[in-house]
Amino acid sequence: MNTTHTRSARTEAATGTPEGRVFAALASPVRREVLRLLRERGPRPVAELAGHFDMARPSFSEHLRVLRECGLVSENKVGRQRFYALEAAPLFEVQEWLHPYERFWRDKLSALRTVLDEMEDEKS
Repeated sequence: MNTTHTRSARTEAATGTPEGRVFAALASPVRREVLRLLRERGPRPVAELAGHFDMARPSFSEHLRVLRECGLVSENKVGRQRFYALEAAPLFEVQEWLHPYERFWRDKLSALRTVLDEMEDEKS
């Protein structure tokens, strides 16, 4: 089996949908931290964001590109600076996709609570 082809096919399948692209972007701790910074502090210039990470500027720019391409951030040029801002709409779409799973686990935990309550009643 050609593992390169398999890995490539998996990556393409994961990123073929809007949710897949967002999930792929969120897989990186660096990109999650960029989103956290933008959420907490609002739009920031690239230099300020990059200053939070110990990596080469081209590597950091690649992270910003991924976030931009999946719509999680927007870029606005002001003078010579580029500012990035959080765009939360794709996160809402992922939340909508995850909602049935949240309901699934909530139902499972509720059922577990019922079983544990019954076990307590039997001990008494």
